[in-house]
Amino acid sequence: MIPGMLGRKLGMTQVYDDTGRAVPVTVIEAGPCVVVQKKTVEVDGYNAVQLGLGEIRPRLVNRPLKGHFERAGVKPVRRLAEFRTDAAAACEPGQEVTVDMFEQGDLVAITGVSKGKGFAGGVRRHGFGRGPMAHGSKYHRGPGSLQSRAASRVFKGRKLPGHLGAQATTVKNLTVVRADAERNLLLVKGAVPGPRGQWLAIRRVADRRG
Repeated sequence: MIPGMLGRKLGMTQVYDDTGRAVPVTVIEAGPCVVVQKKTVEVDGYNAVQLGLGEIRPRLVNRPLKGHFERAGVKPVRRLAEFRTDAAAACEPGQEVTVDMFEQGDLVAITGVSKGKGFAGGVRRHGFGRGPMAHGSKYHRGPGSLQSRAASRVFKGRKLPGHLGAQATTVKNLTVVRADAERNLLLVKGAVPGPRGQWLAIRRVADRRG
């Protein structure tokens, strides 16, 4: 079984559960995806399935990717992603993967690029504490001491002000509230990374069906 699929974030809304309680959900346009390539230990050194999603005009595809799609016998797609699975040998290029692989109660991990926030200081970017705000204080929201005096340099990995967001982020253990196979929609409880239109990789973690 393929452990996940690709999707695109449509936005957030709310639905009501059986008890009448409002549940905040993210609506994802999930698939249908197409299998573009299967990778096996014998050929590639690991087992995985490459999925594609999204239409794209053929003239916008470069020559290497064009040959890749022609060998698979599939139409060019906008996004590609690999999913590790031991069942890769059972998959074939051109096979369709739809949202009905998920059911209510499944737990999923969703990966996407977070919203870019621009330049941010250490307090916002890393959660640093601030100095006293009273009169006479010379330190408020600065990064503080960077290293010992003997080092005479800033060590790699030091948390400093800089660009915030716009990086690959994974949110784990989100609950599937609803899977609409007719409209290719997946509703998960809570928020997922990125703005509207963000491409997402959805992976099954576990389920609550026992």
